Amino acid sequence: MNSLFKALSHPVRRRIIAMLRAGPLASGDIAAAFDMSWPTVTGHLNALREAELVSTEREGQSVRYRLEISAVEEALAFLMDLSGTGKPDGKEP
Repeated sequence: MNSLFKALSHPVRRRIIAMLRAGPLASGDIAAAFDMSWPTVTGHLNALREAELVSTEREGQSVRYRLEISAVEEALAFLMDLSGTGKPDGKEP
C-alpha cells in the first residue's frame, strides 16, 4: 500500500491515471501529453506499474498501459475506512 500512495503523490502520475480512466493508451501517447523527456515519463510509468496501479501489454513495438482499477479501489477503501465513511467489516448496512 505504501508504494501505491507514493506513486499517487506525484501530480504527473495522477494525471496519467486520469488519462487512463478513458481506456488503455500507448506509452507514446502518454509521453506526448507531457513536456518532459522520454526517460522521465518512463520513470513515472514504471512507478505506477510497480505500485500495481497500471498494467502493460505489448502491441507490436508499442507498450499499452491500462489502469488497474482493483488497486484504486483498495486505496479508496483504505481512505474511506480511515475517514470513518467506510464500513470496517466491508459489509453493507
